[in-house]
Amino acid sequence: MTKKFHLGWFTNFTPDPWNGPFSNGGSPWDGQFFVEFARALERACFDYIMLEDKVVISEAYGGTSEVYLKHAMGMVPKGDPVPLAAMLAGATSRLGIVATMSTMAYPPFLLARTASTIDSLAGGRFGWNIVTSAENAAAQNFGLDELPPRELRYDMAHEYMELVYQLWRSWDPDAVVIDRETATYADFEKVRTIDFVGRFFKCRGPLNTVPSPQIVPTLVQAGGSPKGRDFAARHADSIVAAADGIEGMKEYRDDIRRRAIAHGRDPDDIKVLFMIAPVLGETEFEARDRYDRMVRDPHFIEQSLAFISGITDIDFKRFDLDQPLPERLVTNGEQGSLDAFQQHGSGKTLRDLVIEASGGLAASIELIGTPDQVADQMADAMEQVGGDGFLITTPGQAVNRRTIAEVCDGLVPALQRRGLVRTEYEHKLLRDNLRAF
Repeated sequence: MTKKFHLGWFTNFTPDPWNGPFSNGGSPWDGQFFVEFARALERACFDYIMLEDKVVISEAYGGTSEVYLKHAMGMVPKGDPVPLAAMLAGATSRLGIVATMSTMAYPPFLLARTASTIDSLAGGRFGWNIVTSAENAAAQNFGLDELPPRELRYDMAHEYMELVYQLWRSWDPDAVVIDRETATYADFEKVRTIDFVGRFFKCRGPLNTVPSPQIVPTLVQAGGSPKGRDFAARHADSIVAAADGIEGMKEYRDDIRRRAIAHGRDPDDIKVLFMIAPVLGETEFEARDRYDRMVRDPHFIEQSLAFISGITDIDFKRFDLDQPLPERLVTNGEQGSLDAFQQHGSGKTLRDLVIEASGGLAASIELIGTPDQVADQMADAMEQVGGDGFLITTPGQAVNRRTIAEVCDGLVPALQRRGLVRTEYEHKLLRDNLRAF
């Protein structure tokens, strides 16, 4: 295989596995651990680090927040990813920095202005992970009684995107002239109102920030349901995907590419990165033993079920661990994530589903072994799927220095030796690096 593939890392601004044997201490709030993290990823030539976010303390599991707060398990406590993104941008020079912002939580003008500002601070390396939020409790933090129905949320999101596109383009690229002779900083004829009036949003514009290096920041999105896939194919530069094995990965990518063509886009401009949670060791036995101990730990099972409950708004505590789920579940939350997890009709027990998901729906394929073994497995998967790369994560997204070193100083060099990932950055802008191959 000669075609390179892309690497990202999916994490969030939360404590590390704070009570494990390789703990970072559980208090990352000054951001310095994440500065180290981002610099390690830049040294390994990752495309981007993506900072997930939720704007709620969930009570989905068992009807209380007990498990989430007790374990500090990736959903709470967490800091706002946007200021952290600005901090990481200042501490790096080539790595893409992607922050999650919800269309429910941010008025369009504020989001467009914030994203443009950070893209300027980052020199064109900022990305927005587009989410609509999927929890009624989150809606209640923003003056709503409950979320709009999921289908309506996508209609709102499409209109939201049209509005922020117009705001980002409300300045011509050459509007800033900085002409000392005429004492003109910006040409007012090249900055215009947008006077947007839609079904859900209304905005006069223009933005009061200058155009950022990318104009439109790099757009990242996770689309699982048919409407979600269509939204991602229409808007995203990179897609976060969790699929069930090689066939599921290939089906997903092929479907996205078909949808992109239907929207008049070049499918090669969209990079689908599949979630993986590799478990590495000096030997395959060591890696397998480590994985088995992790997934069979009762605390891991509980945390994983609480995590899945939180993103789907379904209380999995009410189901028997050693029986199949009694029915096909539906949600007003993240239906695509739910479908990927429950594998309706498979006959697998809930315990089996948790173990296979490696917690938090993290593993599109199982990757357990030495760095060289895992590198070969990743190469084989990409050859069968066709591209475009992987988004590395951990169960619950929490990470420690040991995991970062194993990937950046073990797995990535093994991939580089095979010519599968970059050894240097080709461009300055995040979107250009994504489209480099």
